[in-house]
Amino acid sequence: MKEKFLDRIKSGDLLVSDGATGTNLQARGLDNGMPSEEWLFINPDEIVKLHRDFIDAGADIILTNTFGGSAIRLKSSDDDRVEEVNKIAVELAKKAAKDSNVYIAGSMGPSGGLIKPFGNLEVEEVFESFKRQAKALSEAGVDLIVVETQFDLGEAGAAIKAVRAVSDLPLVCSFSYDRGTKTMMGVTAEQMVDHFSSKEFSDLDILMFGVNCGKSLEDNLSVLVDLRKATQLPLWFKPNAGLPEVNRDGTTFYKVIPNEMASYVKKWIEVGAQVIGGCCGTTPEHLQAIAMTVKN
Repeated sequence: MKEKFLDRIKSGDLLVSDGATGTNLQARGLDNGMPSEEWLFINPDEIVKLHRDFIDAGADIILTNTFGGSAIRLKSSDDDRVEEVNKIAVELAKKAAKDSNVYIAGSMGPSGGLIKPFGNLEVEEVFESFKRQAKALSEAGVDLIVVETQFDLGEAGAAIKAVRAVSDLPLVCSFSYDRGTKTMMGVTAEQMVDHFSSKEFSDLDILMFGVNCGKSLEDNLSVLVDLRKATQLPLWFKPNAGLPEVNRDGTTFYKVIPNEMASYVKKWIEVGAQVIGGCCGTTPEHLQAIAMTVKN
């Protein structure tokens, strides 16, 4: 019987999360500009195959293909499919993880817009959008929920409150520091921790703080160090394999090779990362190199 994710984290176990979803699906034929959620309907076998490739590479955790599965994010296509999108994504992840002890993490990415006064979204609208997604993921049977690639305290706060309005599952809050050691809204790791450690969020039981995506491996490591200084909560860490570069034919690639990425793993563990995976550009080959280092 699979041990509960919460118990594994509390016992201090090191776990390996999966790699990138979007960039790997693009490498496998997903059209640029097409939401990866579309493949849940038109190419589900490839979604299952990517999950299995990461499991075979050593992942203990796989994230559902629901990064853009909130009502606001789906509005440009069909927001009436929120429940269906999230349910199917969880079913495909479960199919890939069948007969294993792999944990299914419900991925909740940013809304794709900005809350007023920086954009046109109302906080209540964002809250309801995330609440609907979190409910669908929880009812479909994920083991944990990851509010990921966040950059704005207001939106991330709405997402966290939305999850807790419908679920008591283990909750990870992970920010993307794409300006090096700050998010696109200028938020530092220390500011993120201070905000979500305040009285407003003290009873919402965030299990882990995290970093996913950003710039270089060095910048991601620097943020991880800042995060460890700011909190004693367990840390979730999924750095990207550097920044994308463009080939002459217009296709993108990531220059960081698997062994180079894996060479950082011991340092990540020393700093305090407990769940380690990869974000954009992290292939199953990258993850295998990471997992071998973590588990050896």
